[in-house]
Amino acid sequence: MKKKLIKIILALILFAFSMVIKFENVWINNILFVISYIIVGFEIIIKALRNIFRGKVFDENFLMTIATIGAFGIGEFPEAVAVMLFYQIGELFQDYAIDKSRKSISDLMDIKPDYANIEKNGNIQKVSPDSVKIGDTIIVKPGERVPLDGVVIEGTSNLDTKALTGESLPRNVKKDDEILSGSINLNSILKIKVTKEYNESTVSRILDLVENASSKKSKSENFITKFAHYYTPIVVFIALILAVIPPIIIKETTFSQWIYRALSFLVVSCPCALVISIPLSFFGGIGGASKIGILIKGSNYIEQLAKTEIIVFDKTGTLTEGVFDVQKIEAIGINKEELLKIIAYAENYSNHPISQSVKRAYNKKIDEKQIKKYEELAGRGIIATIGEHEVVVGNEELMKERKIKFEKTNLIGTILYVAIENKYVGYILISDKTKSDAQDTIKKLKKNNIKQIVMLTGDKKNVGESVAKELGLDKVYTELLPDGKVAKVESLLKEKSQEGKLAFVGDGINDAPVLAISDIGIAMGGLGADSAIEAADIVLMTDEPSKIVNAIDLSKKTMRIVKQNIVFAISIKIIILILSALGLSTMWWAVFADVGVSILAIINALRVLNVKQAR
Repeated sequence: MKKKLIKIILALILFAFSMVIKFENVWINNILFVISYIIVGFEIIIKALRNIFRGKVFDENFLMTIATIGAFGIGEFPEAVAVMLFYQIGELFQDYAIDKSRKSISDLMDIKPDYANIEKNGNIQKVSPDSVKIGDTIIVKPGERVPLDGVVIEGTSNLDTKALTGESLPRNVKKDDEILSGSINLNSILKIKVTKEYNESTVSRILDLVENASSKKSKSENFITKFAHYYTPIVVFIALILAVIPPIIIKETTFSQWIYRALSFLVVSCPCALVISIPLSFFGGIGGASKIGILIKGSNYIEQLAKTEIIVFDKTGTLTEGVFDVQKIEAIGINKEELLKIIAYAENYSNHPISQSVKRAYNKKIDEKQIKKYEELAGRGIIATIGEHEVVVGNEELMKERKIKFEKTNLIGTILYVAIENKYVGYILISDKTKSDAQDTIKKLKKNNIKQIVMLTGDKKNVGESVAKELGLDKVYTELLPDGKVAKVESLLKEKSQEGKLAFVGDGINDAPVLAISDIGIAMGGLGADSAIEAADIVLMTDEPSKIVNAIDLSKKTMRIVKQNIVFAISIKIIILILSALGLSTMWWAVFADVGVSILAIINALRVLNVKQAR
């Protein structure tokens, strides 16, 4: 860009000097114009000649070359130089715009780690991340980038995850926490057990997604490519007719007049504004999305997302936290702490998620010597002898089976009723909770003219309906197996309009088939399953539903800019083409219609990089 800028400035100085100072010998001015032209135009002429030999005749380089050489041929030296000079200024704007939008993606590319510190036999070696295997232990020092996904086995620290998630606040990690590659360790040394090889790690997947995003073109981009392919030869043929036929038919006119009109026609005809600004708008949309932790796998998905009419959500891990916690403790005859302790002891040997949540809530060391007997009854609960007392912990069915009188509760979630020596002493409620931004996300989606918001879940009817009511969803389908989810989505696909699209949002392994059949598959990338991320078209790196609002807003903004550029560029060109053919515009007007429109379209396209997050 610096070299191009220097050339433009030098040519501009010579051009201005030749325009202001008129020598007695006009050829001195003309020589200065030619030198100025060669400085900015030589590269374009070489490209045009090279492309002709490659069979690519009708491109912008050919149009600029033939138009400017023709202008020299009819003695219009200043206009020939001006056309090439302003064309190069337009190219400079284009380079700047592409560099700026590419930078937002290249910032993301900086997440690629250069090395990993691997610990073997007490020694630390610096190795390539590719060579690290699952189960190896790596050391990440303060200021270093985490090279591979893993679990913290020693140390506590804060991580800068901005490159992955777009979030500026550091994330605190401690022992047993999952850690994603690409984040930066800020405070202290972390010892990490590797859980994924480099090719399967988060950082590798992100880089692969971004690098391949531009290969999937939108309908608008494909239209512009086809448009330019047919449009350019047609206008060259029309320009040739303009230069030859009218002066033969109309006696009062000369060849030089019509050649001038034909050359102006050629300059105007160059479809640069469309060919440059439309892909740039989509490229900027992908780059802008990556800045806030949204990975879009192709510009075609931006176009589809803008047409979304129905959004279907998975429940667990998507609209809810996906973590079961003790939400309520109701004790009778004993205190709440004692009741929680009894349940934690009873659930000690179970690996069920419900048992894990109880032990997490108790969060104290369990003396296993006090657990004398233990029996787990599948689907009902646990009977254990703790100390000198028999304890029954389970559902309503187990209480009735043991003929224990208890007070039934209608709370939504998993209820563990507790009896000591067959005497009812209370219950605890364990349930998943909705994500903090889920309710606000649903409200904003409805304001965004989404016609239907649906939730699919394998959970029980009362649980699913409770979540749907809390969030204000339009429909909910419960107790679904993976094939049931596929059938429901196939049914919902028939309810949208011909142009409308259906987006499915999920995070689990069982969501992969539904993500694949939907018009747009959106996966939660932070904790989402690998298969879901691979099957999805868009990945949300923070697991926040509100990112969907960001993605839809960005897609609509991108499409508005694309449509504005198409209408603006084509309408201006048609007007100036007609005026050029009628001889009512000069080549200066032609320059504006080509370069000026391109610059304005590029500046408009750059607006898509100004991305704001929904909060």
